Amino acid sequence: MDVSPDHPRYKSLVIREKMSELSDKGIVARTGLIAHGRGEAFDYLIGEKTTPAAKHAEEAIAAYLLEAQNPVITINGNAAALCAEELLNLASEVGAKVEVNIFHWSSERLEKLVSYLETFGNFEILGRNQNAILENIASDRARCCREGIYSADVVLIPLEDGDRAKALKIVGKTVLAIDLNPLSRTSVESDATAVDEITRAVPNIRQAVKDLKDDQKRRREIISAFDNRSNLNESVNCIKDNLTQQQIF
Repeated sequence: MDVSPDHPRYKSLVIREKMSELSDKGIVARTGLIAHGRGEAFDYLIGEKTTPAAKHAEEAIAAYLLEAQNPVITINGNAAALCAEELLNLASEVGAKVEVNIFHWSSERLEKLVSYLETFGNFEILGRNQNAILENIASDRARCCREGIYSADVVLIPLEDGDRAKALKIVGKTVLAIDLNPLSRTSVESDATAVDEITRAVPNIRQAVKDLKDDQKRRREIISAFDNRSNLNESVNCIKDNLTQQQIF
């Protein structure tokens, strides 16, 4: 499909085409297309821009990643389709491992996703050898790598699910999320949630990493002051304000 850059929904249409293409290749689950559409709906509600609350959360996520001893960034099909290169660059900048973790599991799809991420450069992608089980979760998301998610102290789970966020919290991990729905289980269970579209959020986190890399005192102040529930309420209030201000007729 040829999309004119002048189209008012150009970026959205290009992303949709890419998601559809990677779904045909078995990298994005077909139900992942539904999840993407739900996220777009919430993006409309927050105004299709990074809000002050999201920027605050993105700064906190950067601080948590820099303070971590063994950070891991997990990537599923949707995150890979939307933001693979940026996520890999972020991992490199904070010294994080990258692990593929998927809900609609098959060895074939897992291999396709790991191989896809490997095309972006010389970066080790964990996931082929899922030799550990995360407790307190009933789905195939429990499968993980001992040297990755299982032993991590901080886990960034962009576009993930609430069950795994809660399971990670139960075993004592710090959970960071990117989720356009401030009411989702993932958003609520996590220690810091950026309510933002992932292609905006990850570059913002990378910029915050650069700003905070040599300032441990500031990083620790940000983490100490950050309250995820309060931040999520700010995002909800932003949606309320946007809806109240709209005059259709």
